[in-house]
Amino acid sequence: MQRPWAVILAAGEGTRMHSSMPKVLHPLCGRPMLWYVLQAARAVTEQQLVVVGYGSEQIKEYFGEDFFYVEQRERLGTGHALLQTLARLPQTGELLVLCGDTPLLQAEILQRLLEHHRRARTAATVLTAEMTDPSGYGRVLRDHNGAVREIVEDLHATAAQQAVREINTGAYCFDLAALKRRLPSLSANPEKKEYYLTDLLPLLTAEGHRVEALMLGDAFPALGINDRAQLARATACLRERINGQLMREGVTMLDPATTYIDWGVKVGRETVIYPQTILEGATEVGEGCLLGPGTHLIDSILKDAVTCRQSTLWESTVEEGARIGPYAYLRPGSVIGPGAKIGDFVEIKNSTIGRGSKIPHLSYVGDATVGSGVNMGAGSIVVNYDGRHKHRTNIEEGAFIGCNSNLVAPLTIGAKAFIGAGSTITRHVPPGSLALSRSPQQVKEGLARRFLEHDQEK
Repeated sequence: MQRPWAVILAAGEGTRMHSSMPKVLHPLCGRPMLWYVLQAARAVTEQQLVVVGYGSEQIKEYFGEDFFYVEQRERLGTGHALLQTLARLPQTGELLVLCGDTPLLQAEILQRLLEHHRRARTAATVLTAEMTDPSGYGRVLRDHNGAVREIVEDLHATAAQQAVREINTGAYCFDLAALKRRLPSLSANPEKKEYYLTDLLPLLTAEGHRVEALMLGDAFPALGINDRAQLARATACLRERINGQLMREGVTMLDPATTYIDWGVKVGRETVIYPQTILEGATEVGEGCLLGPGTHLIDSILKDAVTCRQSTLWESTVEEGARIGPYAYLRPGSVIGPGAKIGDFVEIKNSTIGRGSKIPHLSYVGDATVGSGVNMGAGSIVVNYDGRHKHRTNIEEGAFIGCNSNLVAPLTIGAKAFIGAGSTITRHVPPGSLALSRSPQQVKEGLARRFLEHDQEK
């Protein structure tokens, strides 16, 4: 059987979002809402056409050339939007029509809609749902045989029609031959001067076709997002799906409700995630890791058995068994070697830290290569910027950097060199050498009393 096509309606501005961004580009768990609709459609259809209007260039730029785009220059309703696609569609077959603001609509539901349409052999099948409060939604009116007679928009419904609780979700399956024959004869609504796709259904029934409905038990997955409050609720639902799947695969989450993981993030089994942890973008976490509480990973890779507590990692890689945090900050380009330790209030930027090296606390390492087995004492700083240019520092294996040392790049500290605490090093240090750079200490016996007494007088 020929696979169906899909048209996704994504031309609306979404005024209730109060945003310069097209509504369908607003993200949920790291992806725009339109992305989820397209992924669901891709799973069950041959080709997808996206009807764009407001913010069309932004939409095309994000999604690229994987999809066909059709411009709706005047936003004159859903029927008018679909009319713009007729010339691009096959003459026969099936067509799914979906809304671009329904990111929770899964491929499994679309497959059920297609199967129902095929069994019933109808010209159109509408995806519907029953709601306790259907206010604002089009009401589905059926005839005595259970077929769909018409859909009345809430604005135009009578009091009796408003009492109907079955609503139109905005998703349809059409027979393409019937659609191409009747859609061009659609008339504009006299009040709003728009072409409603729902008005096509009576035209099909008048021609002798049957219009069916597939009613969902739960309306929420099929409902569109119109404002930021609805976006937040949909995001929470999607997050629950993501976290649930990871937990079924062997990940432990102490509090899934406060664990925020983007779609597509990978987490290995036996990893434990504490509350208030955020995993974003292309992040990958290995097996047996411990994350959080309060850890934020952005486009980062953590290998197996990594511990990362209360820290932020951005475009960085952490090898097996390394320990990060608490309160560490790894900036883009950082690579932390196996078994290394990056401790509290340490910032690493565009640097490679070797196997088993330790930077335990209160240090900054930027644009550096640190060999294996290096120890950097508290308060040690790599001075990589001269006000105009960044310079590299190379600290070879086994070196010891004393507390409160400044290493002024460009600089090489040789293997197993020892830098005395409080030194400012501006020249290369040969392997195995001791380097000291301190002002001489002066002791004036008995002089402390003068200063202490002065302070007491104040």
